[in-house]
Amino acid sequence: MKATRNFRRPRVLIVGCGDVGLRCVPLLQPRARVFALTSHAARCAELRAAGATPLVGDLDERRSLKRLAGLAPTVLHLAPPQKSGDDDRRTRALLATLGSAGQVRRMGAGMRACTWIPAVAPIARMRRARASFLDAEAAGIVPDRVRRAAASRGASRIVYASTTGVYGDCGGAWIDETRAVRPANARAKRRVSAERQLRRATARGAVTASIARIPGIYARNRLPLARLKKGTPALNAADDVYTNHIHADDLAAILVRLATHGKPARVIHASDDSSLKMGEYFDLVADTFGLARAPRITRAQAERQIDPSLLSFMRESRRLVNRRLKDELRVRLRYPSVEDFLRDAAKGA
Repeated sequence: MKATRNFRRPRVLIVGCGDVGLRCVPLLQPRARVFALTSHAARCAELRAAGATPLVGDLDERRSLKRLAGLAPTVLHLAPPQKSGDDDRRTRALLATLGSAGQVRRMGAGMRACTWIPAVAPIARMRRARASFLDAEAAGIVPDRVRRAAASRGASRIVYASTTGVYGDCGGAWIDETRAVRPANARAKRRVSAERQLRRATARGAVTASIARIPGIYARNRLPLARLKKGTPALNAADDVYTNHIHADDLAAILVRLATHGKPARVIHASDDSSLKMGEYFDLVADTFGLARAPRITRAQAERQIDPSLLSFMRESRRLVNRRLKDELRVRLRYPSVEDFLRDAAKGA
């Protein structure tokens, strides 16, 4: 009986099941069977203990992904791009596996069977759909006829965990999801590459992708305590940058919500309501846990003293509008601000 129930349950695949992915598992389990792709066989026991069925495969080795084809109609794509180049080859490999290159999946009732059929839209029609899609891309929408086509073909639903780093430096301005992307480093360029691949695949009707642009993730196990204990400097107030935050539990809930309510090719800021400069954030954490506040230095001093990988985050300042998160997804955050979380943390610290 148990095997029959498992067979009939909808399936969800998590690609890149790290800390946030593991937080998604218990949210999905009541109504779905969860699979998790890992490139490290040693993690299989951990994934099983969390309630997911592990699959060993590597996004850098496309042949190892064959088992994913047709496995699950919903995919949470949480894996980062590879560490070099401007193109996200991992997302390209995943899309190829899921059938973006000329094939689409048609699901049977109750998801008990699925078959693969070739895409039949004439080339001219596909080009017109793609052109209409790209015209609407800046507004974060997809044309209705493309949306209907994707739905009728039973296209795989993908939720992609992107980053707000795609915007580059915005000078501390408040921005919404219609802001043009201006990636300032290769890491952000690879994220833009992934987003564009997913949007174009959505335009073709090969998948139905929704995109979450994610700021700094925090949780009790993801606080800058080691940095504070080490005494790593922060910028002084005049040179400091605005940062954005989301608690890992809230992020997991947002990603799961996008899997059922996300619009095709729509971008959502997965951000809380905080409006903090980086140094202010460090001070709040330090005060909560009884640590010395980070020393403050000028930007010129930071350029000489701080590791380039860390310094890159000190060169970008922006504040995120999260209206879509609340109005479209109707998400109610457990921690609307960093202060809300730290007040709870202080009680148990």
